[in-house]
Amino acid sequence: MLLIFHLFSPSDHQSLETPVTEFPPLRVKDIQVLETMDQENVYRFVSAIDTQIMASSGVIWNSYRDLEQAGLGLAHQKYLSIPIFPIGPLHKCSPASSGSLSSQACQRSISWLDKQTPKSVVYISFGSVIAINKDDFLEIAWGVANSRIPFLWVVRPGLVSGAEWVEPLPKGFLEMLDGRGCIVKWAPQQQVLAHPAVGGFWTHSGWNSTLESICEGVPMICQPYLPDQMVNARYVSHFWRVGLHSEWKLERMEIERAIRRVMVEAEGQEMRARIMHLKEKVDFCLRKGGSSHQSLERLIDHILSF
Repeated sequence: MLLIFHLFSPSDHQSLETPVTEFPPLRVKDIQVLETMDQENVYRFVSAIDTQIMASSGVIWNSYRDLEQAGLGLAHQKYLSIPIFPIGPLHKCSPASSGSLSSQACQRSISWLDKQTPKSVVYISFGSVIAINKDDFLEIAWGVANSRIPFLWVVRPGLVSGAEWVEPLPKGFLEMLDGRGCIVKWAPQQQVLAHPAVGGFWTHSGWNSTLESICEGVPMICQPYLPDQMVNARYVSHFWRVGLHSEWKLERMEIERAIRRVMVEAEGQEMRARIMHLKEKVDFCLRKGGSSHQSLERLIDHILSF
């Protein structure tokens, strides 16, 4: 995203819907970093990163060639003298760590998923930073409940502004679901996405979460909050076409509709077929002779050459 911002800054006369021809399928509003950050400091920050890249011996890219051919090509054009090593997805190269609390949460999440039918569950997690207000939280809860789709929802402490955990939920909400929903404070995301019961992922569209979903062949509903997440969401929905980009107001009927589009309608089945194709390419790129494996060998040779 920083590379995109450095190469393109919207002018005052461009509308938010104006396509960014250098970076299809993005629009101006998908990269509106300056809307929420001080312009001078943003340019200083991006310039400092650019300077560090130009002074570096190489750039490690947490992605793989088949997923981001265009972005890698632009990076090569901009940094002609700097070798670039797309060796991802990095999370596939090392197991996730877990402590005692996470182990308990892991057991609860996975044991609940074990009771569900294949591809029937929508997994919901908005990352470790985002906070939402109580009204949006309730709209999400009712939208998910009304969809009639089983769900595993990570509500971390602090997710809801002014609440410790799930206190804004109406009394008896979980009991009303009759076992169709499971709300936890933490879940082992990689393990959850790999579980055969999970058929969709409602995500904040952070890059790690996006990659993890692609690696397990799980279509997404994208709910971005930060500028880089908006770029990721747009690529998920309009370039790779493996999910929906939630540009609507958080309202229960829209939420219900989006979940059903991904989980039970033909549109969702088409997304699943496309993301399974991307998953197959991930599996191949990490094998000996695959693009990421080759990039890793080049990286090792590059380091040893100094």
